Amino acid sequence: MFWSRATRLYTRNALIYMYDTLLESVPATALGSNVMRKGALFLVVALAGSAMFARNLEIFFIDTEGGQSTLIVSPSGQTLLIDAGYSDYSGRDADRIADAAKVGHVKRIDYLLITHHHSDHEGGVPNLLERLPVGVFFDPGPSVETSAEHQRTYEAYLETVKDRDRRIVKPGDTIPVKGLEVTVVTANGGHIDRPLNGAGQPNPFCAGIEPQKDENAENARSAGVIVELGKFRFADFGDLTWNKEVALLCPENRVGKVDLYLISHHGGEGSKAIYGMAPRVAIMNNGPRKGGDPAGWKTVKGSPGLEDLWQLHFAIAGGSATNAPDPMIANLEERCAGNYLKVTAQENGSFEIFNPRNKYSKTYPAK
Repeated sequence: MFWSRATRLYTRNALIYMYDTLLESVPATALGSNVMRKGALFLVVALAGSAMFARNLEIFFIDTEGGQSTLIVSPSGQTLLIDAGYSDYSGRDADRIADAAKVGHVKRIDYLLITHHHSDHEGGVPNLLERLPVGVFFDPGPSVETSAEHQRTYEAYLETVKDRDRRIVKPGDTIPVKGLEVTVVTANGGHIDRPLNGAGQPNPFCAGIEPQKDENAENARSAGVIVELGKFRFADFGDLTWNKEVALLCPENRVGKVDLYLISHHGGEGSKAIYGMAPRVAIMNNGPRKGGDPAGWKTVKGSPGLEDLWQLHFAIAGGSATNAPDPMIANLEERCAGNYLKVTAQENGSFEIFNPRNKYSKTYPAK
């Protein structure tokens, strides 16, 4: 929790006002009573405690070594988990989700969004439910891939959710996390038709972008979301492909500017259309040997106004030239402890990123 000097002064003055107001409401004959004064003081302290320790938005980027799992904890205490990592490795990813949940004082996942039906995103769902209860499941609908390996994890997912509250999302839907605005901007190959509030400006970075060979498989169907708390905005598009990302952001930027961007497809190569979002900070959920593509890294790093790029792993293919500085990498070694990165955000748009591996943190003030 970080408090500005202005916030501390405002809180102090507010407490003085509250105490004086309470005493004014007490009959004059009772003002001499120590009990009354102590009672008023106790009430002010209690109210102060609830104000001073009100929760901010917390986002845990969990290391699934090349998959995805992102735990979002609203100031209300409600939770959204985006993807659940792999199913293999003796439940490793579900254990890491549970560990992050413990740090965030989370005992239940209220909403689980599966961005698309690939093993590194939905595979860990059965393991997760052995560790934490889940309220509502969201996904972009039936899978379009038929390989044996794909069907293995997809059928396990279907079996897990068959008697539970499962909902199919489409662009424009919202996920009702109390205290946050969570808008689905892409799903099942489509995107929102109308720009979000404050968005819709022409994207000058679309000029010259050529379409790639189209992909109609699961990655292109990724359910992408914009998460908002006041002025703070976070974009997560899952494994959205080049053409689908361009369609969302060109010729007009339908999502607007963001403070934090989770790089699509674990740091795979993307287009400069993302520059229209003007992210302040980007996070790459790569593994040591998956994602972290040098060309993709350079594209994101070149985004005008980008202040920093953080990573879950040192990408072996990138070498020293296309990796973040060591303090901003959660896991440096291929055999690692599975450290997460944690973002703490406030309504005014300021946020802090913390790396538990080395206790390094950096604050990004509101703009």
